[in-house]
Amino acid sequence: MTPEALKHFARQMADFGLNTLVMEWEATYPFKEHLTIANQFSYSREEIDDFIAYCDHLGIQVVPLQQSLGHVEYILRNPRYSELKEDRKDISQLCPMKIAQSEVLFQSLFKDLAATHNSDYIHIGGDETYLLGHCDLCSARAEEVGKSQLFVDHMKMIANLVIENGKTPLMWADIILKYPEAAAELPKETVFVDWNYGWKTNHFGDVSKLQELGFTFWGAPSIRSHPDNWYMTNWSTHFNNQRDFIPYARASQYEGMIMTSWSTSGLYGFTWDVGYDVADMVQIRNTYPMSGFRVLIASYAAALSHPEEFQPQEFVVNYASDRFGLNEKEANQLWEFLVFPRELISNAKPVKSKSVSEVKENYRQVSDPLFQLSPNQHEEEFDHFRLMANLRMLYLDYKQVDEVYNSPEFTKLLLPDLTKQMEAILERSEELNKAFYKLNTGFLYDAEIEELNRQRVLPIKVLYHRLAKLK
Repeated sequence: MTPEALKHFARQMADFGLNTLVMEWEATYPFKEHLTIANQFSYSREEIDDFIAYCDHLGIQVVPLQQSLGHVEYILRNPRYSELKEDRKDISQLCPMKIAQSEVLFQSLFKDLAATHNSDYIHIGGDETYLLGHCDLCSARAEEVGKSQLFVDHMKMIANLVIENGKTPLMWADIILKYPEAAAELPKETVFVDWNYGWKTNHFGDVSKLQELGFTFWGAPSIRSHPDNWYMTNWSTHFNNQRDFIPYARASQYEGMIMTSWSTSGLYGFTWDVGYDVADMVQIRNTYPMSGFRVLIASYAAALSHPEEFQPQEFVVNYASDRFGLNEKEANQLWEFLVFPRELISNAKPVKSKSVSEVKENYRQVSDPLFQLSPNQHEEEFDHFRLMANLRMLYLDYKQVDEVYNSPEFTKLLLPDLTKQMEAILERSEELNKAFYKLNTGFLYDAEIEELNRQRVLPIKVLYHRLAKLK
């Protein structure tokens, strides 16, 4: 997001009554002593200082989230930090046995973040450390003392660095709930954040057992998460997540709530050079930009204000009336479009339906009426829904060709028709790229929009060229 878009988002948050923004800066933060980490979209120090001051003026404290064990590809891609890798090819995680080297790095990173952020907290990440106990050193240590101790030894060091900087450490709760045996050794100041994106409570482990040890918990639902992508958003899951999880968290004595919004899966694809040096890395599974999700942010604020009374359909119908000027029938059509199940296409086949054609026909029944609606205000926001619908239909058209291409019935006789279909799909994709640019210019950097458009069309172009070659 551009600095201007960040400010606009913060203003929107303040209008909704929210008071905290957790920023996972990743490689967009220019660390003074570790400038190597910064990528091509990094902000300047002046832009970050200006943004934090702006949020402070609005009554919003900006909490930095600095991953410190897993999800650190953006650090480990650089040769400067390669000695910290848990694995030479899966570079998502630091080796927790190299604790002395990690301490030197994070001592500097946290000191820098503490100096620029005036919040009470620093979030230290700690989620999805799937390589825990993977390398020879860690495997031997885990065999000796268990994965919980291996995890806690590292995260205790990290948490203490935060405390030394006068801040309270926040930590994702999934791993410590899965391996709780050594949890008591973590500093009692640590606040665990239980992320739940629509599944059963105590999904990762028994929260109450850690509360009995004296630890504080916050909750975290989501407005964008797996398996959301450019072509589908599980709106009903996210609305129901707010409806169900927020009252549960209150009843369970959680002391805070943060809404998460994930633009990617947190996984990356790599172009490797000699010796597994990273030449380039791209995110896997992009979601539609947050510019299209104001309604979910508004519903989150409403669910926080009235957790026992929040009903998603009632909220959306009222939102559509107040925000877009739609009548009750039209508002319900918007609701039906949002919550209609988006079926996944996996291995060139629908997960549930008989064919992609059937998926298209079912989706068309709720998407076509969307284009008949005429909002009389905030039309640009409404245009995001239309673009989402068009992108999904384009995707289904492409997947319909892909379905035939990967079927036993595919022969040379089908090439002329399939190639013609792909030409039409590519032509439409260019038009949708222009619409995507128009709606997101100023929200994302132009170079980011160009890259997202390129990635989105890439599989379509690959299939087209394969068909054209055979023809």
